[in-house]
Amino acid sequence: MALLVHLKTIRDLRGKGDRIAKVTFRGLSLYTHVLENCEDEARFDETFRWPIASRVDENEMLEVQVFNYSKVFTNRVIGTFKMVLQKVAEEGQLEVTDTLIDDNNTAIRASVTIYIKYTTMDGTVGVWSDGEFLDIPGDPEGTFQFETDSLLSGHSQGSGVSQGRSLHGIPTFRKAGKGVFSAMKLGKTKSSKDDHKKDEPAILDMEDLNRKAMRLGGVGGLDPDCISLASVTAVTTNVSNKRSKPDIKMEPSSGRPVDYQISITVVEARQLVGLNMDPVVCVEIGDDKKYTSMKESTNCPYYNEYFVFDFHVPPDVMFDKILKLSVIHSKNLLRSGTLVGTFKLDVGTVYSQPEHQFYHKWATLSDPDDITAGCKGYIKCDIAVVGKGDNIKTPHKANETDEDDIEGNLLLPEGVPLERQWARFYVKIYRAEGLPKMNTSIMANVKKAFIGENRDLVDPYVQVLFAGQRGKTSVQKSSYEPIWNEQVVFTEMFPPLCKRMKVQIRDSDKVNDVAIGTHFIDLRKIANDGDKGFLPTMGPAWVNMYGSTRQYTLMDEHQDLNEGLGEGVSFRARLLISVAVEILDTTSTEIVSSTEVQVEPVSNISESVTGKIEEFFLFGSFLEATMIDRKIGDKPISFEVTIGNYGNQIDGVSKPSAAKKKKKEGGGGESDEEESELIQQNSSEDEADDDGDLVSVSSSPPMKPVITDRNYFHLPYFEKKPCIYIKSWWQDQRRRLYNSNIMDKIADKLEEGLNDVQEIIKTETAYPERRLRGVLEELSTGCNRFVTLANKDQNQAGRTKLDKERLKSCMREMESMGQQAKLIRSQVKRNTVRDKLKMVQNFLHRLRFLADEPQHSIPDVFVWMMSSNKRIAYARIPSKDILYSIVDEETGKDCGKVKAVFLRLPGKKGFGPAGWTVQAKMEMYLWLGLNKQRKDFLSGMPNGFEENKAPRTGSCLQSLPPISLVYNMKQVFQLRAHMYQARSLFAADSSGLSDPFARVFFSTHSQVTEVLSETLCPTWDQLLVFDDVELFGEAGELRDDPPIIVVEVYDQDTVGKAEFIGRTFAKPITKMCDEHYGPPRFPPQLEYYQIYRGNSTAGDLLAAFELLQIGQGGRAELPAINGPTDSDRGPILPVPMGIRPVLSRYRIEVLFWGLRDLKRVNLAQVDRPRVDIECAGRGVQSALIVNFKKNPNFSTLVKWFEVDLPENELLHPPLNIRVVDCRAFGRYTLVGSHAVTSLRRFIYSPPDKTQNNWASAGDVIVNMGANPSVRKMDTVVKLDASSDAVIKVDVNEEEKEEKKKKKKKKKGEVEEDDETDERMLDWWSKYFASIETLMEILRAQEAALAEAEEREEQEIAAEGADIKPDDLPVKGSKGKEKSRDKSRNKDKKKSHHAGEGTEKRPSKPKVNELLVYNKELEAEYDNFEDWLHTFNLYRGKAGDDDEAALDDDRIVGRFKGSMCMYKLPLSEEITREAGFDPNMGMFQSIPHNDPINVLVRVFVVRATDLHPADVNGKADPYVVIKLGKSELKDKENYISKQLNPVFGKAFDMEATFPMESMLSVSVYDWDLVGTDDLIGETKIDLENRYYSKHRATCGIANNYSVHGYNMWRDPMKPSQILAKLCKEGKLDGPHYGPGGRVKVANRIFMGATEIEDETGLKKQTDEHLALTVLKHWEEIPRVGCKLIPEHVETRPLFHPEKPGIEQGRIEMWVDMFPMDMPAPGPAIDISPRKPKKYELRVVIWNTDEVILEDDDYFTGEKSSDIFVRGWLKGQQEDKQDTDVHYHSLTGEGNFNWRFVFPFDYLMAEEKIVISKKESMFSWDETEYKIPARLTLQVWDADHFSADDFLGAIELDLNRFPRGAKTAKQCSLGMVQNEAELPCISIFKQKRVKGWWPFVARDENDEMELTGKVEAELHLMSAEEAEKSPVGLGRNEPDPLEKPNRPDTTFLWFLSPLKAIRYLVCNRYKWLIIKIVVALLLLMMLGLFLYSMPGYLVKKMLGA
Repeated sequence: MALLVHLKTIRDLRGKGDRIAKVTFRGLSLYTHVLENCEDEARFDETFRWPIASRVDENEMLEVQVFNYSKVFTNRVIGTFKMVLQKVAEEGQLEVTDTLIDDNNTAIRASVTIYIKYTTMDGTVGVWSDGEFLDIPGDPEGTFQFETDSLLSGHSQGSGVSQGRSLHGIPTFRKAGKGVFSAMKLGKTKSSKDDHKKDEPAILDMEDLNRKAMRLGGVGGLDPDCISLASVTAVTTNVSNKRSKPDIKMEPSSGRPVDYQISITVVEARQLVGLNMDPVVCVEIGDDKKYTSMKESTNCPYYNEYFVFDFHVPPDVMFDKILKLSVIHSKNLLRSGTLVGTFKLDVGTVYSQPEHQFYHKWATLSDPDDITAGCKGYIKCDIAVVGKGDNIKTPHKANETDEDDIEGNLLLPEGVPLERQWARFYVKIYRAEGLPKMNTSIMANVKKAFIGENRDLVDPYVQVLFAGQRGKTSVQKSSYEPIWNEQVVFTEMFPPLCKRMKVQIRDSDKVNDVAIGTHFIDLRKIANDGDKGFLPTMGPAWVNMYGSTRQYTLMDEHQDLNEGLGEGVSFRARLLISVAVEILDTTSTEIVSSTEVQVEPVSNISESVTGKIEEFFLFGSFLEATMIDRKIGDKPISFEVTIGNYGNQIDGVSKPSAAKKKKKEGGGGESDEEESELIQQNSSEDEADDDGDLVSVSSSPPMKPVITDRNYFHLPYFEKKPCIYIKSWWQDQRRRLYNSNIMDKIADKLEEGLNDVQEIIKTETAYPERRLRGVLEELSTGCNRFVTLANKDQNQAGRTKLDKERLKSCMREMESMGQQAKLIRSQVKRNTVRDKLKMVQNFLHRLRFLADEPQHSIPDVFVWMMSSNKRIAYARIPSKDILYSIVDEETGKDCGKVKAVFLRLPGKKGFGPAGWTVQAKMEMYLWLGLNKQRKDFLSGMPNGFEENKAPRTGSCLQSLPPISLVYNMKQVFQLRAHMYQARSLFAADSSGLSDPFARVFFSTHSQVTEVLSETLCPTWDQLLVFDDVELFGEAGELRDDPPIIVVEVYDQDTVGKAEFIGRTFAKPITKMCDEHYGPPRFPPQLEYYQIYRGNSTAGDLLAAFELLQIGQGGRAELPAINGPTDSDRGPILPVPMGIRPVLSRYRIEVLFWGLRDLKRVNLAQVDRPRVDIECAGRGVQSALIVNFKKNPNFSTLVKWFEVDLPENELLHPPLNIRVVDCRAFGRYTLVGSHAVTSLRRFIYSPPDKTQNNWASAGDVIVNMGANPSVRKMDTVVKLDASSDAVIKVDVNEEEKEEKKKKKKKKKGEVEEDDETDERMLDWWSKYFASIETLMEILRAQEAALAEAEEREEQEIAAEGADIKPDDLPVKGSKGKEKSRDKSRNKDKKKSHHAGEGTEKRPSKPKVNELLVYNKELEAEYDNFEDWLHTFNLYRGKAGDDDEAALDDDRIVGRFKGSMCMYKLPLSEEITREAGFDPNMGMFQSIPHNDPINVLVRVFVVRATDLHPADVNGKADPYVVIKLGKSELKDKENYISKQLNPVFGKAFDMEATFPMESMLSVSVYDWDLVGTDDLIGETKIDLENRYYSKHRATCGIANNYSVHGYNMWRDPMKPSQILAKLCKEGKLDGPHYGPGGRVKVANRIFMGATEIEDETGLKKQTDEHLALTVLKHWEEIPRVGCKLIPEHVETRPLFHPEKPGIEQGRIEMWVDMFPMDMPAPGPAIDISPRKPKKYELRVVIWNTDEVILEDDDYFTGEKSSDIFVRGWLKGQQEDKQDTDVHYHSLTGEGNFNWRFVFPFDYLMAEEKIVISKKESMFSWDETEYKIPARLTLQVWDADHFSADDFLGAIELDLNRFPRGAKTAKQCSLGMVQNEAELPCISIFKQKRVKGWWPFVARDENDEMELTGKVEAELHLMSAEEAEKSPVGLGRNEPDPLEKPNRPDTTFLWFLSPLKAIRYLVCNRYKWLIIKIVVALLLLMMLGLFLYSMPGYLVKKMLGA
C-alpha cells in the first residue's frame, strides 16, 4: 500500500526568489528541490511516495508548505495547504487546485495544484475502511496495469465502462468482528465502483436483518444485542449512490389560510404608575383593537374581562402578528387618553408555549416613549392561541386564593430572564442587486423620447418590520442596483418576544407600492441564549429573495409570494444587510429615551467583506422527462435552469443603464462580448485559454412531447440526454453550506433510523432497541465527525461574527449531542425504547434547527418548464443540496446524483388539487461547484455515455462541457408490478366511497389496474407486466440504482376525468440476467407504501415490484409467471403464489346492536336499514330493521362468517361496514359506510388461566382499614406523562387526617376554627374542596414529572461518571414488585407534596369530596366502548383540508356493535363453560337490546370561558337540553352579561333507549330582539354509558351517609349494587363476616360497620363494607373494572360553524335511573349559593404624618386640608368622604368619622357580588363579582381647584396585615412585605383596630409613605346590623363624639387677627426672640464702637 503525491505547480506567487516546498503525511516530511529565481509560478513536478502499512483513514491530513528558500536565514513560509484525505481514501485518486493560506489563516492569491494517488495492495478502495483484508490470489500485474492505465488515460472518467468492473471483479470481503460499527461512520455507506457484488435486498426486512446480523456477528461470536442494526441497514436501505431520494410531499403548505382563535382574559392590573388614574386596558392584535371597561380612580383595577379574536390567515402571517396590551389613563369618547405603558409579543411566542397558552401570568408594562422609566405596572392575563384541531387544556378555573407572586409568574416564555433590558436593534441596509423591472417599458420609451435617457425601471426602497414597528430607507430612484448605506434602528426590550424581523424591498410608486421581495430573519437562528451564547448578529451578508416570476405585469397573480407567503418561484433580488444588537444602559444621561424608529446613514463597506468572489459552475443533465400534463402536451417544451439571474433568458438581468460594466453580475447570455470580457477580467490567464469562449447554455432544446397514456405525455430523450451549464459569480461562502450539509446528512440518517425504529415498534417485529442503539451510535459518530470537519474551518475571507459564533455553538451542541447519544445508547432497554425515542426525536428537531443557515450565499436553483416562451411549472432546488465538496459529508445530498424532481404549478395555482397533479416528472442530474473543481462534474452520472460537445472553433475542446450525453449502453428489462391491495383511501365520490384504480409509471411506460367499484380498500390482486423497458446506462449501476416507480391512485368517474386520490413511490428489486431467482431477494415481499395527497396521507398501498433483466435469450429465460389465472377475470393476471400472503381460516363474529341518527338519503328518510359486513370477499348481513323510527335496534344480535386471512396480522385487509336502506321493489340505497382498518383490537385471546386469577395465592386481604402495616395491596397509581388523568390516592383515613393537619399554612393565613359545622356544608363545599384537591394533584403530578426527569438526568450524569447503576438510590427489585414499589414511592411523594415542609396550613375541614375531571368522562373511560363500539358511517366526498376535523360533516349516522375474530378451530374449554349460549358466541354476558325507559337527570354546574356573543364582548347565557324529541329551555333564567356563568341547575327528563339516546347540552345567548344565538354545545351518548361495565349510570360516592349534604343519591344501596354485580359476574359472594370484613371471590376487604342517622343514633350496617368493595372493584379478578365515582366532568363546547375550536367549557354530570326500579329521591340541590348580606363599618379616628401639600399665601407655610375617602365596591358606587380637617400643620388629622358599607358576599369564592346596570340603556342589571378589597385614600381638599390625591391603602378583607398598635410602629413595610407579615381576615376577626400606612409612588416609581391612618373595621351580618344600627359620619344613632381639633383648623378669612396671632405666635415665636436678642447685641456693639474713640483718647491723654 502506498500514497503517491505529485506536486505539479504553484501559481500566482508574489515577487521573485528561490522556492522550496515541503509535503507532510503522517508526520513524515519530504522536500522538493529548490527552484531558483522563479517568479510568479513555481513548477515543481515532483512525485513523493509514502509506503504505508495501515489504511489511510478518512480523517488524516496531507499538508503542503511553500517557502522562500534562503541559504543563510531560516526559510520563510509563503503559504500552507492542508486537506483531509477522505475522498482519496474512497476513490483512490484525486487532482486538487486550491488556494494557500498564510500564517494568519487568511487566503492568499497563490494556488497549488497536486495530484494524489492511493493504492491498496489489491487495488480496491473498499467500503469497509478498517477491517483486515483477506489475501486474494490474483494477478498483481493486472491490478498495477489498471492503475497506470487510469493514470495515463486522458478521457474523462464517465466515458466507456467503469474501470474496476472490466478489469477485475474481485469482491472485497471482510472478516466480521471488530469492525461492525465502522460501517456506520458517515459517508461510508457509499459503495465504491468496484464493489458490485452485494446481495443485500434494498428493502428492510426484519427477519432478514436479524439473519444478517447473526451472519456478521456469528464469526466473532458477538452477542446479538451488541450488534447495532445500523450497520446492516446502512447497507440495505440506502444502497443507492447515484440516485437521491425523491421528496414525496408535493404541496407547499405554508401559504394556505387556516382558522385561528385567540382568547385573552384581562384579569387585573397592579402597581400602575400614576396618581389617581382611571385605567382602561387595550388589547390589540394586528389591526384589531378591543378595550376593557374603565375603572375609576384606582391603581389596581380588577377587570376579569374576556376577549376573543378570530382570524382566517396563513400560519406565517398569524404568528408574525403582534399582540399588544396597553394601559391607557382616562380615555373617553372625546379624548384618546394618555398611554401608561405597553407590553408586546408576537402570536408565535404564545403558540410555541406548552398548551399554546400563558395562564394567569403578569405582563410587565413599559413606556415606549421613555425607556429610562422602568416598569410602569403589571397586567395579569391569560392568552391562548387555538388553531384548528388544537385542544387546549384550560387549567381548572379554581378560586385563586394563592397570593399573587408577580415576580414568579411574569408573562415570559421559559428561559427568558425576568429583568429584560432595553436594546437597540441595528439593521444596516447596504445595497441590492439583480432587481426585476417593476414598470412597463411603454412609459419608459415615452420618457426616453422626451428626455433622451434610459432609465432603470424600478424605484426601490427597503422596509423593515419588527415588533410592530416599521422603518423605511430612502427611495433610490430608478436603479436596478441601488446603494443605500443606511441603518434602521429599533429600540425594543431584549430578549424581544417577537421572533422574526421582516425585511422587504419595495418598489415606490404612487399608484401601487408593491413588494419586490421579502426576507424573514429569525432571531433565534442568529443568536444563542446559552451561557456561552451571543447576542443577535448577522452579516454583513447577502440575503436572497424569492417571489413571483420576473416579467412585469400590472396585476401580478403571485404577488403574495413577494410578500413572503408561500414558496417563491423565482429569484427576485439579493440584498446586503447586517443586524447587530446593543444592550442599552438606561441610566446614562445622553440616551435617547424614545422608541421611535430611526434611520441614519452608515459608511460603505468594502466588496471583500462578504467573501472573495469566485466563479461557480452549474451543470445539469435531463435524463428523462415524463408525466407531462396533457394540457401542455401539444406544444414543444424546453426546460430552463437558472441560478440567481444567471441562465434566465426571458426576464433575467435587468441591465443597469449606467455605462460602467459590472464585474460580478455577468448575465444570462445577453451578449457574448460582455461575457468573454467578464471572464477575462475574472480569471487568470491560463484559465482564459481553456474556456475563453464558454457561454452558458441554460435551457434544453425545445422538443415535442410524445403520448404516454391518456393523461400524460413524455419527452423522447432516449439515448440522447440534453445538458445545460451555467457559469456564475458569487461570494465564496461555501463553508456555511458545507456545515449545513454535514448536519443535514446526520439528521437525514437519524430520521431514517427513527422511522425504522417506529416501523419496528409498530409492526412488533424483533428488537427495536437494537436498531435504536445503532441509530444512536450513528448519531454520535456523525456528531464527532462534524466536530472534526468543522474544526479545520479556515479563517477564510468574509467570515462574519455570526459565522464564528455559530460555528462555536454548533460545535458545542454537536459535541454534547454526541455524548448524550452515547449515554442514551447505553440506557436503551426493551422497556425504555419509547421514552428514549422521544428524546432522540428532540435531537432531530435540534439538528434541523441548527442546520438551517441564516446567512445565505448562493441562491437556489430553479428549473422551469417552458412552452412557447411561457413559464408553466417549476421546481426549486436548494443550492446547498447540489453543492460539491472534496469531502464527502460536505457535499450536498443531491450533488452529482440523479434525482427525481416533480414540477408543480407556481403560487396559488399549486394549492389544492391542482398542486397535487404532477406537471412533469424529471430525472435530473445536477452539479454545482467552483469552476476550478469542474473536472468532477460528471463523476456521478450513470456510466456508459459519450460526451457530445458543441461544434465550436475553440482551440481546446477538451474543457468545454457537453451539450448532450449520448448513451451507447442500453439494457432491456421486464418490470413486474404486483399490485395486491390498498387501504384507507380517500373518499372521492359523494357516496363516501371511491372507485379506485392504480396507474403505475416506470420510465416512459404506464399501465393501469382494473377499476374496483365502491370501495376504499380495493384488493386488486393484479400483476402488471411491463415488457421491453429500455434503460440507459451500465447494467451494474442499474441493478443498484434502478429508477423509481410512481404509483398514482385515481377514482374512476363515469363522466369526466378520473379524479386523483394520491401518489406513492417505490423502488423495484432488480435481478440481472446472470443472477439466480431465489431467496433471500426473490421472490420479493409485499410491502406497505404510504400514499400521499399533497402533504397529507391518503392511505397505504400493499405491493411489490421486481425489475428483471432480459438477457440474450429473450423473455424465455425469465422466471415463469405461474399464478392461477382466474377464468372469470379474463386476461388479468393475479399476484403469483410466492408473493401473495399465506392465508389461514378465521371466524369473525359480529355483534349487531343497532343504528343511530341516520340522516336522510336523497331527501328520503331511512326506514328499513340493514348492515352488510364484508372482509376479504366474504361477509354477513344483519337482520333487517323493520321500522327504524320505532326501534332502531337489531332483532338478531350475533352472526358470524368464516374467511381466509393472511397469517401476518399486518397484512389483514380492512373490514367494511356498509349500511343500506331497503326500499320498495327490491331497491337498495347506500346510506353510509365505515372501514375498520385494523382488526387487531378485535382479535380474541383466550383468558390466561394461570396469571389472571391469582387463585394460587389463596385469599388476598385488601385492607382499607386503620392499620397501615397490614396493608399488602397498594392502589397502584400510574403517573403517565402523556395523560392528564385525575388520580385518587387511597391513603388510610388516619394518614389522611395526619396529612390534613400537616397541610402547610401560608404565612399570613388566617387561623381557622377546626370544626366546621356539618349544617353549614352544602354541595358547593364539596365541589370547592374537590377542585382544590384537583389542583393539588395536578401540581403533585407536575412535581413528580419534574422529579422523574431530574432523576433521569442524574442517572445520565452518574453513568457519565462511571457509577454502576446499582449504586443509584432508586432501583426497585424486578418486575411486579418494582412497579408497585414505584407507585408506593409516588404515593408517599404525593402525601409529602401535599403537606410539604411548613406545618402551618390550617387543617382543612374534613369535607367529603367528589372527583372533578378536567375533561369529558368518555376520554377517561375509553369512550365507554368496553364491549359496545360505535362506528361512524360516512358518506360524501372527503374534504381536502389537512385535518380530519372536517369529516364531521360527512357523518351520516352511527352503527353500534362489535366484532370478535379468532383462528379456527377454537379450544373446547371456552364453549364448555357453564351457561355458555352458543347463539351468542363470544358475546356471552351482554344485556338484551330491547327498548328501555330511563329517567335522565342532568346537573349543569357552571360554564367557563364562553365565546362572547354580543357586541359588548359579553354574553347572556342560558342552558338548553335536548334528548330525542323533548327539549328543556331555561330561557327565563338567563344570566346577564357573563362569560363564566354559574348555572347550578338540575334537569329531569324521561327517555326511551335506544330511540332517544343522544343528549345534547347547549349554551345559548339570550337576545332581547332577534333569535338567540348558539354559543356552543356538547353531545353525550347516554346509551353507551348506560350499558357500560364501568356503571356510568350514577357515580359512586366516596362515603355512605343517609342524611346531610353527602346523602346517597342512588336508589340502590351499595350492598344491593354489590350483590347485583357479583351475580352478573358469576362471582362467589359477597360474604359479610364478623369484625368488619367482606369477602368477594377470593378478596377480603375491611371497613367500618356502623352509621349515624339524623338523630345521632348509631346503627349496624354492611353498606360501608359494600362501598369499600365497589370503590376497589378493579381489583376483583376477571370481571373487575373501575366503577365511576361521584364526579363532575368538564366538557368542551363546540359550534358547528367553527369545527374543532373550543367555544368554552361546561361542567356537569348525568345520572340515569331505569324506570322499572324504585324511583330515586329528589335531585340534590346545587343551586348557586346566594351571597350573604354583610355590613362593614369603618371608623376613621385619626391620621398622622400626612404629607403637607399646600403653601400658605402669606407665610409660605406648608399645611394640608386633610380628608379621607373610602369605598368597597368601586368609586362610583359607594365612595364616602370624611369632613375636612383644615390647615393641619403637622400632618395630624382628627376625624372620628364612620363609613358604613353594606355588601353581598360569597363566602366560598371570596368575592363581593354587585348588580348594576351597565349603562342607561341596559335592559337589565349585570352581576359582577369583585374581590373584597377596602380602599382608603387620603386627600388634600382645595376650594377652587381639584383636590390633590396624597396616598392610599388597599386592604384585602380576607388577607390584610394587622394594624400597628401606635402610629410610630406603623411603617411602609406593612405594605411592601405584606407576604411575610401575619395576615388576618375580617370575616374571622369581625373587629379590628390599628394604624395603617398610606402610600403613593414618587417620580422615580418608588413607593413612599404619605401618611398613616388610625381606623377601626367592624364587620356585621345584616341581621346583627339591623339590631344595632349606627349613623353615618357622626350622626345618630350611636353618634361618635366631635374630634378635638386645634384652633388652627378654622378658616383664616373668618377671623384674621386670630390667624395672625397663631401664625406669629406658633411659627415665629423663637424667631422673634432671636431677632430681639440679636438687636440688643447689635445696639450694644454700636454704642461700644460709638463711644470707644473718645474713651481711648481720654485714656491716652490721661485726662
